[in-house]
Amino acid sequence: MATVSYKDACRVYPGADHPAVNNLNLDIGDGEFMVLVGPSGCGKSTSLRMLAGLEEVNSGQIMIGERDVTDLPPKDRDIAMVFQNYALYPHMTVADNMGFALKMAGVPKADRDKRVQEAAKLLGLEEFLSRKPKALSGGQRQRVAMGRAIVRQPQVFLMDEPLSNLDAKLRVSTRTQIAALQTRLGVTTVYVTHDQVEAMTMGDRVAVMKDGILQQVDSPLTLYDAPDNLFVAGFIGSPAMNLMTGSIVDGGVKIGDYTMPVARDVLAKAEGEDQLIVGIRPENFVVAEQGISLDVDVVEELGADGYIYGSLAGLPADEKLTAQQIVARVSARKPPQRGSVVRLNAADPSSVHIFSKKTELRIS
Repeated sequence: MATVSYKDACRVYPGADHPAVNNLNLDIGDGEFMVLVGPSGCGKSTSLRMLAGLEEVNSGQIMIGERDVTDLPPKDRDIAMVFQNYALYPHMTVADNMGFALKMAGVPKADRDKRVQEAAKLLGLEEFLSRKPKALSGGQRQRVAMGRAIVRQPQVFLMDEPLSNLDAKLRVSTRTQIAALQTRLGVTTVYVTHDQVEAMTMGDRVAVMKDGILQQVDSPLTLYDAPDNLFVAGFIGSPAMNLMTGSIVDGGVKIGDYTMPVARDVLAKAEGEDQLIVGIRPENFVVAEQGISLDVDVVEELGADGYIYGSLAGLPADEKLTAQQIVARVSARKPPQRGSVVRLNAADPSSVHIFSKKTELRIS
């Protein structure tokens, strides 16, 4: 096993006016499951491909353990990659696909067969070893691609959106299998996804990227409870955090006709600003006598939970179409009616996040 380090790593594509990955500094521990997450075009897959040796590193360094692999070809990096499209050989059986890299490396057939059998047992593929990929389902093909990586016993696993071709139900079951498998094998793993639910449920730590820049790296719960900036706050969590712009007044921030209490020392950090952004997660809202007044537009009853969606009460009809939507989790048994007006307040003052509108950083 090994650690992985990016040190000021940059990748600039020819003809581009800004780097796809800009001064990435990231340390990944031995045996850690690190997830890179962000919207399309944020540089997460490029970062992974730089580590794999499939993209040039224009400046900076990439280390695997004590070795500088920045300029090494992929075959010398001791990594195994699982691709989005599985990349299986259609004319080979499952066993031949899984053992092909070992065959190319000159591993004796007996050792090869043993390692393929071990990986197949681990992944529940024993009965499929003689089949060809076309006779397998998407989930089974994905497990074959995983098996091909496992038999190589690399220092680092790299996974580039391996679940994106699976249907929703299969994605959930496969992501738990991958996380459990990684824990059992203890191999350092770098996993790329655009799905923040996947990131939150799988990673030991999660690195959030935007426009080629690392925004924050931390445990899933810390990202959820203490986002560094507006982007992380809005990206992590489903439904997303409510981010509401309000005017600074004495004692707090005024949103609609309600003043959300904010500590004076927090307001003092917003010197020179007349507006701040208040962030509250849907589950941290409660229906109260005093609070932000909301016109309920949609009610979702999901059984265990209920969600109401709406906009600030009292807005003209033409403004409502473009107004920011506010989401709150409510009791699924007694949800407010669509078309009603409710008042929402924070269940706990510590669950209210305050962001500077100018810098977009969290100041609370």
